[in-house]
Amino acid sequence: MSTNDFIGVSPFHAAGALRGFVISGRWPDTTKEWAQLLVLAVRVASIPGLLSTSTVFGAHEDLPDDPEPGTVGLVLAEGPVIGESAVSPGCFADRQPPALMMLHPPSETVPSLPECTGAASGCLLLPGLPYLGLDHRAAWVETEADGTVTSMVSRVSLDPNSDPDTAILAMLLAA
Repeated sequence: MSTNDFIGVSPFHAAGALRGFVISGRWPDTTKEWAQLLVLAVRVASIPGLLSTSTVFGAHEDLPDDPEPGTVGLVLAEGPVIGESAVSPGCFADRQPPALMMLHPPSETVPSLPECTGAASGCLLLPGLPYLGLDHRAAWVETEADGTVTSMVSRVSLDPNSDPDTAILAMLLAA
C-alpha cells in the first residue's frame, strides 16, 4: 500500500479542548470518505469535556509549520456557533474551504433513540457550485461515547436551507 491510498486522521487538542484534526496521506475524495471522517470526528466529540459547545470546523489545505511527512492539511476549529466568539456569517466568503463541519457535544445533541443518552452529533457540508452543475453534498452522523454509530445519513443535490446545520454552514460561506 502506498502512502496515497490511506487517509490518516489525528485529533489534537489544547487546554483540554478539541482544536482540530491533522489529515495525512490524502484528502477524502468522495462524499462517503468525508462522511467516514465525520464519523471519526463525532466519536472524538463524544468524549466528555473535549467539546464544550457546538463548534464549526473548516478544512485547510495549507500545512502547519514543520509538518510530519505525509501531512496534507488540517481541519481546524473555527469557533463556536453562538456566543461572543461565534463565527460570523460570511467569514469564509473570501476563502471557501473544501469542507465545513459542525460538531455537537453530547450536551447539545438530542439523540435519535431514547437509549442513546450521551450521544454526540455532527454535520458536514461539502459546498458546491450549483450554477456550474456541482451540487452541494452533506452528511450527518450521531455516535455514542463508546463509538457506536446510531445514525448516519448523506445526501447529494442538497438545498442547504433544508436543514438547520447545513443552513448555518452555508450562511458562513455566503458573502
